[in-house]
Amino acid sequence: MPRRADRINELLRQEISLLLARQVKDPRLDGLITITQVKTTNDLRNARVFLSVMGDSTAKQSALEGIQSAATYLRRELRDRLAMRYVPFLSFAMDNTLDEADHLYQIMDQIHTGGGTESST
Repeated sequence: MPRRADRINELLRQEISLLLARQVKDPRLDGLITITQVKTTNDLRNARVFLSVMGDSTAKQSALEGIQSAATYLRRELRDRLAMRYVPFLSFAMDNTLDEADHLYQIMDQIHTGGGTESST
């Protein structure tokens, strides 16, 4: 089952990305949006879609609202495109791993450039 779930998650990620790029015409979704991963429940009835948005917190919140308002449309389009018994209900969340990684790199740069060398006695 895990391999099947992984295949379905990846298929959903690809198809949602294509739909966003080609068919969803919402001005809130004009920025650079990446679907980073999809996690379906064990029964494949629900899927959590994680997205990364370039921009400030206002742009991210706007994109999240835009994609949530398109959820019903996306699910209907997926039903037509995929040969699945049940197309999962979609919920969306921001994927902040890129922001967290950037923050860690900034801390490491500060340490490397002398911010953390005083305690070497």
